[in-house]
Amino acid sequence: MNARENSVLPETMASIVLNTISHPVIMVDAQGYISFANADAEQFFRSSSNILARNKLESFLPFGSPLQALVEQVRAHPSPVNEYRVDISSPRLGNDRVVDIYVTPVSEFPGSVVILFKEKSMAEKLDRQMTHRGAARSVTGLASMLAHEIKNPLSGIRGAAQLLETVVGDEDRSLTRLITDETDRIVSLVDRMEVFSDERPIDREAVNIHVVLDHVKAIARNGFASRIKFNEDYDPSLPPVFANRDQLVQIFLNLVKNAAESIGHEEPGEITLSTAYRPGIRLSVPGVRDRVALPLEFCVHDTGPGVPSDILPHLFDPFVTTKPNGSGLGLALVAKIVGDHGGVIECDSQPRRTTFRILMPAWRGQESENDTAAFPSLNTTGTDE
Repeated sequence: MNARENSVLPETMASIVLNTISHPVIMVDAQGYISFANADAEQFFRSSSNILARNKLESFLPFGSPLQALVEQVRAHPSPVNEYRVDISSPRLGNDRVVDIYVTPVSEFPGSVVILFKEKSMAEKLDRQMTHRGAARSVTGLASMLAHEIKNPLSGIRGAAQLLETVVGDEDRSLTRLITDETDRIVSLVDRMEVFSDERPIDREAVNIHVVLDHVKAIARNGFASRIKFNEDYDPSLPPVFANRDQLVQIFLNLVKNAAESIGHEEPGEITLSTAYRPGIRLSVPGVRDRVALPLEFCVHDTGPGVPSDILPHLFDPFVTTKPNGSGLGLALVAKIVGDHGGVIECDSQPRRTTFRILMPAWRGQESENDTAAFPSLNTTGTDE
């Protein structure tokens, strides 16, 4: 066999090379169809290459997308074009999809172009998680102070109001009851904030996430989400997550309750719970030698009206809420618990399609139980610096 017979065909070699690029890369033909997509592009477009090949690029983009104009520009004047921070958010691609775009003509196929997308890196998402974590930890100090400086005086105020209620006339009794009701409300808020100050180590084990999700779904169906349709899209081969079961229930009960409240009572609406394995996601965490793998993806999707765009970047900050009577602590607590487990949470939102996505570490057998440093918390003091 000579060297020529042992060589790889140019087309095959090109495909191999493009699949090694750690950014989404697609080729669009002269008719606008996606003729090639590398592995990262499949994840980026959330579709397999076979499905992508049956669609035009414009079907994934919002109307009047600047990317379509860039493609037409390169076709008209065949030379590479780069554009930065292009918003290609759409119902099919999700919200907050701001990317750098590199468009190059393919001289061998007139009208065809190769497009490389450079999206916000997971490191940048982790930086945002650190910001959420810092905000949550500021609440930790505030909660400790409030517990001492406010709850003690409030108990005295409440006791005094109860004594007054026994001696005042009927016309003034409503005022003393107002005092006790308001002190109870403030104490309840401080109690909710106190959970942020719990710095005890997490007792983690191998947990079947599908059992947790089914438990949360049963609670929701028999209570606050009785009119909502639930869908499941589970990966049955998913390995266990290395986590605390009760805290996982707390996370997903909060997310499902938020989804149900977003949908409201005007229409039945739908909530979809999904799980998937994403082996390529690894993070560098300060203070940890090895990169941390977060291969388990858990999502809660709802068909509510969506999160306002001005709220979305701050959604996991304490006291940020879209509810008229909300405290803004629920999602901040969710972000803290996810961070305590060494995970990441993010939200994509469009009208009728909001997704909360959690990435977490998998259980690695006895190694996980003996070496908890393999799954460091993103909320440890060591990552502050």
